[in-house]
Amino acid sequence: MRVEDLYTAATVLLGPEGESVSDGAVLVADGVISAVGRRDEVEVGVGRDVAVHQFGDATIIPGLVDAHVHLVFHGGPNILDTLYAEDDDTRLAQKMTERAQELLRSGVTTAQDLGDRNGLARQVRDSISGGEVLGPRLLTAGAPLTVKEGHCWFLGGVVEGEREIRDRIRLLAAQGVDAVKIMASGGQLTPGPYAMWDPQFTLTELRAAVDEAHGHGLRIAAHAHSAAAIALAVDAGVDTVEHATWLVEGPDWDPRPEVAQQMAEQGTVLCHASSNDWRGLATKVGEVWARQLMGRVVWFDEHGVTQIAGTDAGVTSFAGTAAALARFTEYGFPPGKAVEIGTVAGAKALGLDAVTGSLAPGMAADLLVVEGNVLADLSAVTRPRLVIINGQHVAPK
Repeated sequence: MRVEDLYTAATVLLGPEGESVSDGAVLVADGVISAVGRRDEVEVGVGRDVAVHQFGDATIIPGLVDAHVHLVFHGGPNILDTLYAEDDDTRLAQKMTERAQELLRSGVTTAQDLGDRNGLARQVRDSISGGEVLGPRLLTAGAPLTVKEGHCWFLGGVVEGEREIRDRIRLLAAQGVDAVKIMASGGQLTPGPYAMWDPQFTLTELRAAVDEAHGHGLRIAAHAHSAAAIALAVDAGVDTVEHATWLVEGPDWDPRPEVAQQMAEQGTVLCHASSNDWRGLATKVGEVWARQLMGRVVWFDEHGVTQIAGTDAGVTSFAGTAAALARFTEYGFPPGKAVEIGTVAGAKALGLDAVTGSLAPGMAADLLVVEGNVLADLSAVTRPRLVIINGQHVAPK
């Protein structure tokens, strides 16, 4: 029997920048959007037994896409100590499932895990896609490729040289990952010989990683804080650069316009992969520098670089995607464009734009109903009334 649900609200935001419908409606049948538009037009095609869900002055937008999370981390203090203390993979996988569900309750209907341990994120992904548990649509990259004593070495992805890089990616592909992650620079989380401004791989090694990943039909994301590492990763042809904070020794930052131009020309996507907590960052690096780093999204936009939303959840909170997205208006982004970054652009960068990220007939019924008009006040995304994933209702957190 065909099951239909009709959702109505004062505003329906379709996904592409600023494109909206007033007094709108979304008709869902068996987990798929069958019609969207003005309420009076959509109602013409509804069946007799349709369930109607009226949300008054609310806004319906596509479910959010968080392109950079780490379910293996708990999102609180003492991240590494907590992970090291958890030696039971069955228990850890259960905790990771709960963290994925926290993402979903916050409005994230699609997430990409960019670094786990022992393939546990794939287990979570498969349990969700198999209908065993409810969770967001999940993509996984397995253990990120890194160097000895390099960033996140403890996740098990240490490689040395081009041959081991290729062998590791072949193994990941055989295990069924959706993407590959490579640590092109050091990172804040990992103590050791590599600072955040230090590259970890050569251009030749990065090109080998890109070639092998693409040869298996996999996207490749490069963690890169270092200005030098960003340039190397872009030259190598990675699909996304994660963080891209342009760090040089000091620490200081050195944004390079020619690299941003290259990103724009070849379609390299930026995932800023940071939370909305610039004040927390300011306590570590100083307020002036923190504002520069958090405001780099404006600089990249001015250079024509495509951006997507990611929070590094696990290192940060699992409930912060909407708040991080809302920060874009503080940098001068129109609300409609900010929503596009967190929905349409993210889905396209993850290869899912034919499935999710926008509201159109044939797309998965991934919806977020929020209090108020997001086009007038983007902070409305932080006030969810209902989350819907593949037509299933989820009570928001």
